[in-house]
Amino acid sequence: MTTTTLHALLSHWWRNPLQLFTLLAGLALATALWSGVQAVNAEARASYDAAAATLGEGQYDRLVRRDGQSMTQETYVALRRAGWLVSPVVQGRLDGVRIIGVEPLTAPGGVGPVSLQEGTDLTSFLTGEGQLFANAEVAEQLAGLNIVVTPDAAPNTAVTDIGVAQRLLSKPDQIDSLIVLRGQPIGRPPLDAIAPDLTLQPAQGGSDIARLTDSFHLNLTAFGLLSFAVGIFIVNGAIGLAFEQRRPVVRTLRALGLPLRRLILLLGAELMLFALIAGVIGVALGYVIAALLLPDVAATLRGLYGADVSGTLQLRPSWWLSGMAIALGGTALAAGGALYQMAQMPLLAAAQPRALAMAAGRRAVLQGIAAAVLLMLSGVLMFTASGMIGGFLLLGALLIGAALALPIILDRLLAFASNLAKSVTAQWFWADTRQQLPGLSLALMALLLAMAANVGVSTMVSSFRLTFTDFLDQRLASELYVRTESEAQTAALIAFATPRTDIILPIQSADTEVAGQPTEVYGARDHATYRDNWVFLQQASDPWDSTFSGQTVLINEQLSRRANLMVGDEIMLQDTAFAIAGVYGDYGNPIGQAVIGEEVFATLYPNIRPQNFGLRMDPETVPDFVDALEAATGIAATQTVNQAGIKAISLAIFERTFTVTTALNILTLAVAGFAILMSLLTLASMRVPQLAPAWAMGMTRRQLGRLELVHAVMLALLTAVVALPLGLALAWALLAVVNVAAFGWKLPMYLFPLDYARMGVFALLAAGLAALWPARRLARTPPADLLKVFSNER
Repeated sequence: MTTTTLHALLSHWWRNPLQLFTLLAGLALATALWSGVQAVNAEARASYDAAAATLGEGQYDRLVRRDGQSMTQETYVALRRAGWLVSPVVQGRLDGVRIIGVEPLTAPGGVGPVSLQEGTDLTSFLTGEGQLFANAEVAEQLAGLNIVVTPDAAPNTAVTDIGVAQRLLSKPDQIDSLIVLRGQPIGRPPLDAIAPDLTLQPAQGGSDIARLTDSFHLNLTAFGLLSFAVGIFIVNGAIGLAFEQRRPVVRTLRALGLPLRRLILLLGAELMLFALIAGVIGVALGYVIAALLLPDVAATLRGLYGADVSGTLQLRPSWWLSGMAIALGGTALAAGGALYQMAQMPLLAAAQPRALAMAAGRRAVLQGIAAAVLLMLSGVLMFTASGMIGGFLLLGALLIGAALALPIILDRLLAFASNLAKSVTAQWFWADTRQQLPGLSLALMALLLAMAANVGVSTMVSSFRLTFTDFLDQRLASELYVRTESEAQTAALIAFATPRTDIILPIQSADTEVAGQPTEVYGARDHATYRDNWVFLQQASDPWDSTFSGQTVLINEQLSRRANLMVGDEIMLQDTAFAIAGVYGDYGNPIGQAVIGEEVFATLYPNIRPQNFGLRMDPETVPDFVDALEAATGIAATQTVNQAGIKAISLAIFERTFTVTTALNILTLAVAGFAILMSLLTLASMRVPQLAPAWAMGMTRRQLGRLELVHAVMLALLTAVVALPLGLALAWALLAVVNVAAFGWKLPMYLFPLDYARMGVFALLAAGLAALWPARRLARTPPADLLKVFSNER
């Protein structure tokens, strides 16, 4: 009985291959988008973990200088002689590669070279003869050095003996930090008694980069989940239609004695089999998507956060198992309602398929209540939500509530249009469109979500681009930026540039912590460049005057929000209290920032010497100045960057930042178009009995085909009208809630009507192209098929 039943159930798909394709394709596409995002996230997190393991980040306390500068080897020796179990670390960049120098005899286990591979010369490593451990990509970049290829090494990182690192990085007798080993001896002297200029940084239980980029990966995951939700609408529609069409078969099987429990189990097993097939296809497609997106993600993370991410993709169990799991779970979710209805169906239920419109009518009340509750919840969250979780709850309630409300809104609009119609043909057209609505509702929901996501994300990105461009114009005011490599070059630059420029603005900073937040402290020279160009979000009276006089400090929005600091509050820098005189926007910076006057900066951080300078001059004289500077001082042109060059680099990083979200938006809209196509194709055969009476009363098949095309385009147009305010609400939530929680700054929201109009035209074209094939099939329906509708009439 079981084998016969399973054969009977599977025969439906054999007779309806288009429905089977719709089910498998929808689930595969949904799984592909989710798996692709998870593969990118998994690769990035694996890179963070490898980098953290190299230096034991999050596992060991560290000793660093209070001013963020390097310490001398004498400090390390003094601590060791006093009984402190510490291990020195030197790090820096060489040709873009992160060089890490460790002392292998004192470093804790797991820090330094990941393992000794075949061909490793231990003596060469320990005696400082130049051996480095890195992966194959780094070995190609540093081809002139003695590289031992280690597959498990962190990306874009090479580990070597501390003496080699000091030589390669030009840091003789300097140490950047000291790892504090566990099990320190009892009775060792306090740190202040040996090295008062050092401070202890406790282990945070995870790498700084991983915590810093969590919000970026959470945003990617959210977009992947949205894409998956759009695909699940396709699956839900295909499963629901298949269950409706198989109701006669189910009634017959039940009447023949098949237990309900076994029938439900067989239907579930059938769907799980399809889910496994679609899951495998989806994971394979997800691998391709991830391989295409990973380079842009890696560039974004490196540009925004300084995080090195491997550019190659590995088949990690964490993401492909999650892809299979979400394929199975999504199928179960999509089929849950249909299976429940099957379980509640009486044994002798009518054998004819129920009209979709009648079924939708019975569910409309519950669906309307759910939509109203979710939309009211989103309204409350707009004023109360904070943090990433609150932000995504707001987005979820808003999008799901609007999707559930869409069929009800469209039904009311169509009913209103029907009441206004005068001719018989117009009345039939509106009534027929309303009757067709339940069968297309899921596809239209998918289109609504895709269009709203496109409007919301494009508004966010365009607002960010506009704000960021203005921000660069304000902050990159100097016409030329110069980097010196030694104190001699600095002196030569100042001597040469002073009579030839309006002002030399040193760019100097120190890393510290303010209110528990990692912060960069900058010392600014008193000049109109700052007064005329910087825009404050909050400010006291004359903020620049009090800051340049050494009385106050200015902080960026990120530090203000994360540490809950306002104008008038005080912060501590090097045990000195400063009142906050202003809060400024600092878009694109993931960490806190504070600005104090140049003189007080020199007092608090006497060991810091500026090596970067901004020069104010006539823009037309910049090329000649660079040539003369190189001839007079030996400062190469490669050590200079003009204003336009820095802006181009910054904007390039910005554009790559949103490449991934833009790609996901395009893919989501494509999936929605596919949903409309599949829904129209699967409903085409069911439309013949509805269109035959109109044909018999004089309408030509060509006219009916054109009306079918108008149906789809008009419903897409109405959906676009609903999607616009939903997308704008989504953009506001992203800018005012999610973006603040993720990055620490709030962006102004701008509107772009031409972009919305263009997007609406693309959506209508997509709907028209999707409806063209089904409409053409209906227009070419043989008259004999139309006449068969009346074959049983008496």
